[in-house]
Amino acid sequence: MQTRFTSLVKLKKSTMQKSERLVQKANADLNSASIALKISYDSLKDVEAPLSGAMIDFLASRTLLNSQRGLIEHNHEWVNYAKTQVKAAKEQFKFDMMEHEKFKYLELEEIKKEIKKLKEKEAKDLDEVALMTHERKKNKKDKF
Repeated sequence: MQTRFTSLVKLKKSTMQKSERLVQKANADLNSASIALKISYDSLKDVEAPLSGAMIDFLASRTLLNSQRGLIEHNHEWVNYAKTQVKAAKEQFKFDMMEHEKFKYLELEEIKKEIKKLKEKEAKDLDEVALMTHERKKNKKDKF
């Protein structure tokens, strides 16, 4: 049954589904960022400082450590950004879901009203038919 809210319900449902996909994408980005952070920590553990040798080896090792620390810092920022994106996406999804449910409820109430009107009309029609049938029977009895 079509109501004035039917098109709005469809629109809100598609918006809610879009928000749900954004939450899933944000969660995937967060997982990627977390994995990258873990890998960068593991790579830092693999860097070994030379115990002896030329100064250039010590400088190269320090540069490699600084580079790895910078990568870790970058990945920390990426994880924090991904967390805020997930939080924002979840809030938007929650809002869109509530909007969808609200219009779905309004549509259901509108359908209930229409069904009630149809039942009342049907009851009136049946009463009218019963009254007409009763009058015919009464008229037939009067004639005989």
